[in-house]
Amino acid sequence: MSVKHHHVEVNGLRLHVAEQGEGPLVLLLHGFPESWYSWRHQFGPLAGAGYRVVAPDQRGYARSDRAASADEYTLPHLVGDVTALITALGAENAVVVGHDWGAPVAWTTALLRPDLVRGVVGLSVPPLPPTAMPSIESSRRTYGDGYYQAYFQEPGRADAELAADPASTLRRLLVGASGANEPTPWLVPEGGELLDAMPEPDGLPDWLTTEDIEAFAEDYSAPDAFTGPLDWYRNIDRNQSLMAAFQGLRIEVPALYMVGDKDMVSVLKGVPELRGMLPLIVPKLQADITLPGCGHWTQQERPDEVNKALLDFLATL
Repeated sequence: MSVKHHHVEVNGLRLHVAEQGEGPLVLLLHGFPESWYSWRHQFGPLAGAGYRVVAPDQRGYARSDRAASADEYTLPHLVGDVTALITALGAENAVVVGHDWGAPVAWTTALLRPDLVRGVVGLSVPPLPPTAMPSIESSRRTYGDGYYQAYFQEPGRADAELAADPASTLRRLLVGASGANEPTPWLVPEGGELLDAMPEPDGLPDWLTTEDIEAFAEDYSAPDAFTGPLDWYRNIDRNQSLMAAFQGLRIEVPALYMVGDKDMVSVLKGVPELRGMLPLIVPKLQADITLPGCGHWTQQERPDEVNKALLDFLATL
């Protein structure tokens, strides 16, 4: 079986999807700054085990359409894309797996539409109660103006810096946030630019090839390729108000969480305490797995362990 590529229209946008296999639907949602290609190691094992594996480029990313305005990248918009995609693919439900930004989308889809989600998996980013994602102002108070999410808020600045040399950008980010380095919050040095915190690496780790970098860089070759992805961050505060009505809800479907102990997310303020609360937020959490020596790019750095955990989890549903 080979990975097939096509487009699916959801909510007025054409989303590019990669697909392999037949059987119960498993949706794989990538994060920043990634694409469907982030799941290249998961297609074969999951499809071979009897699942229909679909990985979209989420709205604003890579080969998918960009929304008409920056305020159309809120969590309700993104969850709406997932629910519409399940229906458009002809499925009654799906297991939703998310990494990085894809994890909040997966967790929130499970929270709001348990009728459509029969299981949820989050890689790197744990589930947050509605409205619990730190506001930009609170992040500034904790980390300063150089914190990457705060730096992203000015339209055009980070967009241009990241797009100047996509191959260099992707190489620096993928290696810089990997298990090859000790985890620290992404902070822009005073008077510097976004990528100054992640210098060009001397080489690539064994899980990342030149061909991988080229594949990602091709997805980000357009001059405005980073604007849609950055607009997700520019809606963090808007998400707080939009999700207020759902405060107090718990994720009531079977769940799995995995993170590397060298993931920069794991050292952010409040995350260790949040992990201790996971059984309250996700009462059907089946496992909370830590991968020693793994950085932020969970399913790329440790595909064998991730695939085994996914297959074990899927087999219980």
